[in-house]
Parts: sequence; C-alpha cells; structure tokens
Amino acid sequence: MRIGTGYDVHRLAEGRRLVLGGVEIPFPKGLLGHSDADVLLHAICDALLGAAALGDIGQHFPDSSQEFKDIDSRILLERVGSLLQARGWRIDNIDSTVIAQSPRLAAYIPTICSNIAFILKIKPDQVSVKATTTEGLGWEGQGEGIAAQAVVLINNG
Repeated sequence: MRIGTGYDVHRLAEGRRLVLGGVEIPFPKGLLGHSDADVLLHAICDALLGAAALGDIGQHFPDSSQEFKDIDSRILLERVGSLLQARGWRIDNIDSTVIAQSPRLAAYIPTICSNIAFILKIKPDQVSVKATTTEGLGWEGQGEGIAAQAVVLINNG
C-alpha cells in the first residue's frame, strides 16, 4: 500500500476554457497553461505518479514538448492510469480538493467524479472531489487562479 499527494495551480486568464476534472465549466475565464491546464487532473496525475514512485507530471508530459500543447488532460490521466496498471498498481481511492473563490462547483462534482472514475477504470465511489474557497484571502480568493490538491491510495496486486 502506498500514498501519494499532488498539487497544481494555474492562473485564470481571458480567452481560455475552464476545465476541471475533464468537465468544461461555464465561466468568463479559463486556466492558463501549456495543456488545457486542468489543475484537478494534474494534481491527481502527480499524486498517482508519486505513490508509484514514477516521478511527476512534468517528467512524463513536459511543457516544453509540442506533443502536449493544448492536450486534453483526460488523455494525460489515462496514460498515468495505464502506467500504474502496467506495473501492477491498483487505485484504492482518490481524495481531492479544488481551491477557488469562484465559480461554485457543487453542481459539477458528481459529473467530475464519474468522469475521473471512468478514465481510470475505477468505481465512482473511489473518487472524492471537494471544492472550497479561501474566504476571499490570497490569490485564489482574489480570483487570480485556481489550485487543486489530491491524495491517493494505491495497492500492488
């Protein structure tokens, strides 16, 4: 049994789609990044890779590579899941939190959880996604960006 943690953050910017957990969220700004900048899926990727001692998302999908320019992060998560599976790792559960002052995400969380479970070929009740604000404090609270953190438990066998 191993535990992994992941964290990601991206700045909000005009002219970008907001994608969290592979779900497009209607919002006037999106996250800025080399890929679709899905902070939630990136945090989960890092947590899974870390738990399996396989490095981090930047090693596997460098932002200096044109191959990953504007890539859908669901593809990255699927590749990470395949890496773990090929090495005999099984995902027991994922617990994650999105940190954003807005938009409110409660209505999207069931779809996000189902989406993550589908990509990783696990059950929806193995995925927890929560959302919180910072009560207006800091850069998240001032609407400059969105962060996400994830913790995973994996087993070999």
